[in-house]
Amino acid sequence: MDTTVFEQIKRINEHGQEYWRARDLMVTLGYVEWRKFEGAIERAKEACTNSGQSTKDHFAGAAKMIKIATGTPKEAMREVDDYYLSRYACYLIAQNGDPRKKEIALAQTYFAVQTRKQETQEFLHELFEEDRARLAFREDIKEKNRKLFGTAKSVGVSDYANFQSRHFYIK
Repeated sequence: MDTTVFEQIKRINEHGQEYWRARDLMVTLGYVEWRKFEGAIERAKEACTNSGQSTKDHFAGAAKMIKIATGTPKEAMREVDDYYLSRYACYLIAQNGDPRKKEIALAQTYFAVQTRKQETQEFLHELFEEDRARLAFREDIKEKNRKLFGTAKSVGVSDYANFQSRHFYIK
């Protein structure tokens, strides 16, 4: 099993946000029974709350229809609990899963690395925005200086270096 399996079960909602269905993640993490996996989810929710995050933001309740009988003319279905999970929720579930499972170790690595990549991208985006604001400010100052020197020239200033250093000290 490689980390691409987590990308394969990832979904994107109508707002472009990624999420995972808990029942898909359960299978990927090597769980056979929902009740055992639900223990990892509950521990993850507790960790989420204790870290000051809202569980509603990361563990959205959902339902899923599953087949309960096969071979009948009309296959019986029933609704089962499920969750839409954020990347953070998946990471917490992996951290709180059964450490004896190799799939859990793989998930811990995948979600830790992917979370770090996302944090790095967000940090770089913030730096880019700061640089853009700084450059816009510089352009604004350059334009104002051009206007100032144009006005100074129109009133007869010829020594711009002296004018520039002195006009800041006028009271």
